Amino acid sequence: MTPPSNGPGAPLLAEGRWLWRRLYVFTTSGAAWLLLDRLIALTPTAAAPRLAQGLMALLALVLVLYLVAPTAQQLIATLAVLRPRLDGEDRP
Repeated sequence: MTPPSNGPGAPLLAEGRWLWRRLYVFTTSGAAWLLLDRLIALTPTAAAPRLAQGLMALLALVLVLYLVAPTAQQLIATLAVLRPRLDGEDRP
């Protein structure tokens, strides 16, 4: 069985085992935890619900970027397809 390819003769490459995406999510999550810890100590009780909503929105954004956003490999493949069209080379 042959591996799938990106084009003629190009094997499908792993995205570095998701290293950059994992690092991004790890650092963003760590920063969010530190921010939450420091803000809870400084926030008056009345403002806590609004703070929690903001942090939940940040968490939702991180999850969407992690789970739904295209990988770097997919972006490069898309740009490789679009570039000739943007340069006007694909016109009949």
